[in-house]
Amino acid sequence: MRTWRHRRRLSQLELANRAQVSPRHVSFVETGRSRPTVDMVLRLCDQLAVPLREQNQVLLAAGHAPAHPQHALNDPPMAHISTAIEGILAGHLPFPALVVDRRWDLVAANEAAYGLLAGLPDHLLEPPVNVIRLSLDPAGLAPRIINLVQWRAHLVHRLRHELGVSADPLVAGLLEEFTTGPEPPVAQVDPPPGLLVPLRLRVGADVLSLVSTTTVFGTPHEVTLSELAIEAFYPADEATRRMLLQTFGPDGDRAASPTGR
Repeated sequence: MRTWRHRRRLSQLELANRAQVSPRHVSFVETGRSRPTVDMVLRLCDQLAVPLREQNQVLLAAGHAPAHPQHALNDPPMAHISTAIEGILAGHLPFPALVVDRRWDLVAANEAAYGLLAGLPDHLLEPPVNVIRLSLDPAGLAPRIINLVQWRAHLVHRLRHELGVSADPLVAGLLEEFTTGPEPPVAQVDPPPGLLVPLRLRVGADVLSLVSTTTVFGTPHEVTLSELAIEAFYPADEATRRMLLQTFGPDGDRAASPTGR
């Protein structure tokens, strides 16, 4: 608990005031002089925005059973969630969309997203497929990304933010992997972006310009579900919209797709 309080840069008094308990009780919990109840652990974790996976670890450390269940997506209790994800991905066509877990491994994607990966080396497409590595690896999408410097900075910023929230060592390792290597050539820097940083991806003789949004499930009480994020891409210009509609729309000619699908 002390570690999470330090990560959130709170004093014992500030945490106590937020949780409506005494600073003395917070001190006793952190030093082990008091064995908190399950409700107290969850109250303190809630004020510290501790992720569900780590909340279970704090409960175990306090001598309690985990409070939040964890399942694989193909487990029976998650069937309705898997159906919802499939519906979201299919409904987003003809635009690309994918689902990633806490370590940015690919969970699912729609046909348009898979279409953008055509021609990449097999070793990058073998499960688990890491989306960050797939994007920034020199053998992956990186040579096709016209504004690689901007997009790399965007992804690194996302990783830093998520590390600050979760303190996940897997995210820390991924961040280190892509902040200690050489920077992309400066010549690849685009002019300053507008309101959003687009992903400008060369596909055959064309260039797709895409902006992204991130969606998470609201009020999750299950660990796996709390760690899923849906990355949905939208066309940033009319040419991109037409190309995706012609390729992946209801009447799209996938055989003639510039991605080779």
